[in-house]
Amino acid sequence: MAEIFLLHHVLGRTKGIEAIADQLRDAGHTVHVPDLFDGRIFSSLEEGLGFVKEIGFEEVKARGVRAASELPRDVVYAGFSLGVPAAQQLAQTREGARGALFFHACLPTSEFESQWPIDLPVQIHAMSADPFFVEDRDINAARELVASANHAELFLYEGKEHLFTDISLPSYDADATKLVIKRVLDFLS
Repeated sequence: MAEIFLLHHVLGRTKGIEAIADQLRDAGHTVHVPDLFDGRIFSSLEEGLGFVKEIGFEEVKARGVRAASELPRDVVYAGFSLGVPAAQQLAQTREGARGALFFHACLPTSEFESQWPIDLPVQIHAMSADPFFVEDRDINAARELVASANHAELFLYEGKEHLFTDISLPSYDADATKLVIKRVLDFLS
């Protein structure tokens, strides 16, 4: 079974993030979900982004990296949207990573001053018409990452919702999320 370090999105450690972590735990995996917002949960992307702008995007990423320092190195790093930058940095630069799972976001590997470890497995999940994923060019970064690695997959789901895997949000898509969980569990096995 895998040990997973999972970083939440811009709304905080919501019930939906906890639900995903619980599904992974129910499958026998150990899942760590640090709270990067000190208990704050936001009801809109605008509200969450306002908070992130106050403390700084780099500070959010640094909080994620610091939280990982308490864990062994041989974990799977996972991030949802805002959690992806820290998860990707850790997976790409911290020796011993076992894999990576990116949901709703992906950054160019050049952001971390190193190449993606060619044999490090990664899955990227997003909706094909998600404006954050497509217009912010995450889709291009995801395709480049997949092309540069031996064990990388990009899964695009039909739709335009950003945080479609969070059951506590109106953007939740049950069918797509069921497929995401199946693919993630296959990846982890």
